[in-house]
Amino acid sequence: MSIDLPIRKIIHVDMDAFYASVEQLDNPSLKGKPIAVGGSSKRGVVSAASYEARKFGVRSAMSGTQAKRNCPGLIFVRPRFDRYHEISKNIRRIFHDYTDLVEPLSLDEAYLDVTENKKGNPSATLIAKEIRERIFNELGLTASAGISINKFVAKVASDFNKPNGQKTVNPEDVLAFLEQLDIRKFYGVGKVTAEKMYQLGIFTGKDLKSKSLDYLDEAFGKSGRYYYHVVRGIHKSEVKPNRVRKSLAAERTFNENLSSEIFMLQKLDHIAEEVSKRLKKGEVAGKTVTLKIKYSDFTLQTRSRTMPYFLSDKALILEVAKDLLFQEKLNNSVRLLGISLSNLNTEKPNKPKSEEEQKTISVQLKFEF
Repeated sequence: MSIDLPIRKIIHVDMDAFYASVEQLDNPSLKGKPIAVGGSSKRGVVSAASYEARKFGVRSAMSGTQAKRNCPGLIFVRPRFDRYHEISKNIRRIFHDYTDLVEPLSLDEAYLDVTENKKGNPSATLIAKEIRERIFNELGLTASAGISINKFVAKVASDFNKPNGQKTVNPEDVLAFLEQLDIRKFYGVGKVTAEKMYQLGIFTGKDLKSKSLDYLDEAFGKSGRYYYHVVRGIHKSEVKPNRVRKSLAAERTFNENLSSEIFMLQKLDHIAEEVSKRLKKGEVAGKTVTLKIKYSDFTLQTRSRTMPYFLSDKALILEVAKDLLFQEKLNNSVRLLGISLSNLNTEKPNKPKSEEEQKTISVQLKFEF
C-alpha cells in the first residue's frame, strides 16, 4: 500500500509548561507547587500554568481571578520574557546541531525536518529522544516530541505523551492513527468548529474521512479542503526555517473598563508607540492597520484600514487607529484595546511553482523511522 506524500521525517518539539517550568527551575522552592505565570489582579491573565496547577483546571489565557478560584493555593509569578528568550535560544542551538531546517512556532516549540540530518542518523525517533535528553541535561527542562511524515501528524503526536514523552506515528500507521483520533485533537479544529462537527455527527477522524470534499467545502468553506486532506495524511507544508512574519501587534487590558474616548486615546498612544518600537526593531513596516476592541461583555470587534504606503512611524499609526476608533459608535465600555500592522513589507508575492516542485513522490509505507 502507498500514498502520495513527500518523503519527510518531521519532529515537532514542544517544551513542557515552558514559562512555568523556567520559573520552577530558577526558583527551586516553587518545584512541585501549583504556579501561574501572569497577573493575579482583577484583569490579570494566566500566560502559563505548571502541571500542578493544571490539575485544578488552571489554563493559559484564563483570568487570574478564575485561576485563583479554581486553585486557592495558586502561586502567581511575574513573567520574565528576557529569561524565556535566553533559554529559547539555547534550545534552538541544540536543534541546529541536528538540522538547519528548524521552524520555530514560538519560544517553546518548533518543527525540525531531519530527513537528512547532520548526524547521519536514519531514525527520527532516536534523534528526538537525543534532543530531549540534551535539553534536560544541558538546560534542566523537559520537552515532549511528536515524530511522523508531516508537520500536522507530528504536532498532533507531540501532545500524546506529555509531559516529558514522545510519540512516533510510523508511515504505515498514519491513516489508522488519524481515523481513531478525537476530532478535538486535530490541529486547526477549535472549540467552535468542534461543536459544529459534533452537530454534523463528526466525532473522530473516521467520521471526518467519511465526508466528501464537496460536503466539507459546503460546511466549512476554505477550511473544508484542509480537513479533507489532513485526515488522509496529506499535508505538504514544508519546514520553513525563515518564517515570514505576517503581522505585528500590541494590546492592553485595562484594570477598569473605559467608557471615555479621551482615556482610550491616551491608551492608544502608548500602544501605537509599542507597535512602532517593535516594527523598527524588526526593520519592517505594514500597510494594514487593525484596531482590536474587546468590550466589557467580552464581545470582540476589529476595524481595519489599508493604506497606500507602508507605516512604521508612531504618529501615522496612531492617526489611523484614531480614525478607526471614531469610525462608528462603540457598543459598550471597553476592557481591551489593541493595534496590529499586517500586509508587511516582508511578504513576497506567491510565485508559481515549477513543474518539478509540484511533483510528489509515491512513498512506500515502510519508510524507516
